[in-house]
Amino acid sequence: MTTTTTDERALVDLQREHGPALFRFLLGLTLGDRQRAEDLLQETLVRAWQHPEAFDAPYESMRPWLFTVARRLAIDARRSRLARPAEVGDAVLAATAGEADTAEATVAALDVREAVRALGPEHRAVLVQMYFRGLSVAETATVLGIPPGTVKSRSHYALRRLSRSLPGYSRRSSSVSSASDEAA
Repeated sequence: MTTTTTDERALVDLQREHGPALFRFLLGLTLGDRQRAEDLLQETLVRAWQHPEAFDAPYESMRPWLFTVARRLAIDARRSRLARPAEVGDAVLAATAGEADTAEATVAALDVREAVRALGPEHRAVLVQMYFRGLSVAETATVLGIPPGTVKSRSHYALRRLSRSLPGYSRRSSSVSSASDEAA
């Protein structure tokens, strides 16, 4: 099947004569969105190219036909945009927290509580003050009545013991931590 299209010269003349006014019209319909207006203008000119019979219309100018096609294309584009969900940029996705697995978080909390209970009372007291109450080393030392160096030492050994009893939760692999423990 052979399709007849508008010749290139007629299309260039059409764009030169009606393009700027059509673009301004589409810019208003797209609320100032230049990219959408340019896309709609291009699609309008493609429709004119596909329909050479529009050039033979009894009208003095093709402008009414072009503006009607452009308006209908703008309406269709708006309807299709509203029919699908709005696109979300990468920044929004990065800022949105993912779904938390509450069951997994609950199990982890129970594991940590059990491991903390297994610590000696001196080590547990230091961890409770520093990590659960958010006190600094100096504040913990004051509350417990021990020197800051002792607070640091107890927290270090308590965390090391926790990392051994909670191997799935440690940041380092168990082979690295056991190698460093053997060296010490």
